[in-house]
Amino acid sequence: MIRYILFALLAWFLYNLVFRFIIPVYRTSKQMRNKFQEMQQQMQEKMKDQQGYKPQPAPKTTPSQVSGDYIDFEEVK
Repeated sequence: MIRYILFALLAWFLYNLVFRFIIPVYRTSKQMRNKFQEMQQQMQEKMKDQQGYKPQPAPKTTPSQVSGDYIDFEEVK
């Protein structure tokens, strides 16, 4: 009789261990792995875009276009 009770308790414990701990941990780790792979792909795409990006040179200003020593300021009260 005690043997059956011990087997039942062991079966109940294993059932709870598998369905309440092992399976959720497995699913969560799988989701995290997929998200991490997605992030790596996005970063690789961004790096490819940045490497192919060539900024246009800024237009050169001549001294006649510079307006002198004007300093923008705010009035203090």
